[in-house]
Amino acid sequence: RNLIIMNVEFINPFLSSLMNVLETMAMTKLKPGKPAIKKEQVSRGDVSGLIGMASPQTKGSLSVTFDEELALTIMERMLGERPNSINEEVTDMVGEITNMVTGGAKNILGDKGYDFDMATPVIVSGKDHTINHKCEGSTLIVPFTSDNGHAYIEVSFDVLDD
Repeated sequence: RNLIIMNVEFINPFLSSLMNVLETMAMTKLKPGKPAIKKEQVSRGDVSGLIGMASPQTKGSLSVTFDEELALTIMERMLGERPNSINEEVTDMVGEITNMVTGGAKNILGDKGYDFDMATPVIVSGKDHTINHKCEGSTLIVPFTSDNGHAYIEVSFDVLDD
């Protein structure tokens, strides 16, 4: 099966999980854009949570990236305080969101017969930071728009040979 088709099957639970987490936790609506193949490792936003995942069928990783403005707004809506820039509290929050998104997607994928083990998220921030998926496969990126900036999900999976 072609990798993109498979990735779409994998990626949809992450998209719905991210939208759900931000709407319930931070009253923030995200609108998904068109998926694309991402060739470069430089991130599109300012702070990212990256989480490795493995199952008997596949291994890969997922990242959730936020523009600084959006990350600070989410922080304000979740915790009632708005930092001036991305600090340790913001990166902790992005790690938590990454965990929640992956946990939500893991449940949906579990119902489809995919059983994933998840690593602890790694948080990377700063302008033009890189996201290393450590996969042979191509990376699928989906942009999201909101009233407070952009978010991005990247997914990259290698299919393991039987």
